Amino acid sequence: MSGLKPASWSYAEEFVPEPEVHEAARRRGVELGAASPVGTGAGAVLRLLAATVGARHVLEVGTGAGTSGLWLLAGMPDDGVLTTIDVSAEHQRLAKQAYTEAGYPHQRTRVITGAAAEVLPRMADGGYDMVHVDADKDTYPTYVEHAVRLLRPGGVLVVDNMLWHDRVADPAARDETTSTLRDLGKALRDHDDLVTALLPVSDGVLVAVRR
Repeated sequence: MSGLKPASWSYAEEFVPEPEVHEAARRRGVELGAASPVGTGAGAVLRLLAATVGARHVLEVGTGAGTSGLWLLAGMPDDGVLTTIDVSAEHQRLAKQAYTEAGYPHQRTRVITGAAAEVLPRMADGGYDMVHVDADKDTYPTYVEHAVRLLRPGGVLVVDNMLWHDRVADPAARDETTSTLRDLGKALRDHDDLVTALLPVSDGVLVAVRR
């Protein structure tokens, strides 16, 4: 089996062009020092999955400057609501700016400022069609545990950065963050209630459907 050539990976990654409003949100996030926004390939996957399941209720852990939220909203139906959690009020201010610039009315988003590990336990089981996790990596296992609980049957879990700069695939990389993500991926792969795939787009996107 041949590996994916760099030129083919780059072609696929940029196959769906990044809209200008997404690019502007990405730039503001980088300038602020927010965590790296989702790559264009990962964003296209988010949009596709949201459209595939007709996701009207989407939860996002890690708002950033709104780049991933814009991709999600683009795939959701017109009456869909994105709930997004972030500990940084400044990140969320930028995200709201991005949503407004893209033309989404404020009713389409519910922005919660706070630590996701404290907010998620208060949310109802099975209330979401899709959950996207892209926040502090060392707390991913906690976020994902709640995400599975919050998904309805047939709902989709998406976890970003699951190849972690090519370190997860390197058995010699044993730092805490890499080990956490590697172990989490295997646990989700073997989870009885999930059908899982790891997609080599952007920095690695793990997708799972709840049975």
